[in-house]
Amino acid sequence: MHQITKVNSAIAALGLSAVLFVNPSIAANTNTISTANKVASTDASPVTNGVSQNLTENSKTANSLNKLLPTIKYTTNNLPKFAQKVNSSSWKKGANVSRSMSTKLQALLNWNQSSVGPVDGYWGKNSIKAMQAFQKSRGLKVTNNLNEETWQALTKNNKLMSQPVLVSYKLSDADVNLKTTTIPAGAEAKAKLEGMYYESVIEALAEKFHMSEKYLKELNPNAKFNAGEGITVYNPGNPNTKQVSRVVADKTTETLYAYDEQNNLVASYPTTVGSTATPSPSGKHTVEVKVHEPNYTYTGDDGSQVIIPPGPNNPVGVVWIGLSKPSYGIHGSPDPARISRQASSGCIRLTNWDALALLGTIKNDATVEFK
Repeated sequence: MHQITKVNSAIAALGLSAVLFVNPSIAANTNTISTANKVASTDASPVTNGVSQNLTENSKTANSLNKLLPTIKYTTNNLPKFAQKVNSSSWKKGANVSRSMSTKLQALLNWNQSSVGPVDGYWGKNSIKAMQAFQKSRGLKVTNNLNEETWQALTKNNKLMSQPVLVSYKLSDADVNLKTTTIPAGAEAKAKLEGMYYESVIEALAEKFHMSEKYLKELNPNAKFNAGEGITVYNPGNPNTKQVSRVVADKTTETLYAYDEQNNLVASYPTTVGSTATPSPSGKHTVEVKVHEPNYTYTGDDGSQVIIPPGPNNPVGVVWIGLSKPSYGIHGSPDPARISRQASSGCIRLTNWDALALLGTIKNDATVEFK
């Protein structure tokens, strides 16, 4: 059995959970969403105005999110031509979805709380799923291709539409002088590490800005990634701040749908839900515990156990949301690019940044439904 044995002290500071985590083991088709669910309001991510992930509203969820997510200060000074093209892109019926337009669409979906996973500038599987979740949240016809109705809904908020997608960011000492490590393959070797840190500065920066490593390097072909250097990055905007009282993990669409107390669909995230060898459970369960920066206990075939330390490359990433169904939970991932493209051990796997966004908003006794 795989087990999580640590409750990070940050939980008490964040006020996220008052329970003690005692040794639990780890182990839609959009039409499947009940038509009884109300559509969300048209509120989107608050406009960032030079600072992302720095929420100004006075609420429990906003305060928690501000502690969990890094504040990002950016400018639009000296942006390269491609970044300027992305920021000024506008879709027209019949037009091809270019790399610049794909990047703009991925940003608009993210800012409207329909996560695409790592932003990579490609209109692929997770982007289409995010569009369909957005369409569902707004009561629109669910389609496989972008249409005029969906574009108008995505761009309804003029301030959000004018928010820059690609921005300039000045690297700090903390960005580049961080602990890194080489992650070994075996659990015993991992357990000997001080922490499951990032393997490179590039990996850390890509995760900070919710991007693929490849796209980060493509946007900055001549960068040395030194402190004080300006680089071009994706502007992650701000996460959902509405409290989540229910989530639905759809095994068909590999999407996690998040609902508020009034049954409004307020956010969606691409996910990996179980596998053929280790299927996820069915039915409804509840959130029992929430852990930021968990460790991970691996149990070998012979019953021997080793504890893998916390870190972004921990097998459950930086978040564990344990369920009333023993050994199952919602957690992060050390490999965001493979979300929706890999198997899990029956749990609900998200990117680390989506898992953190959910950790800051999900209620302690929220319902978790597998479909």
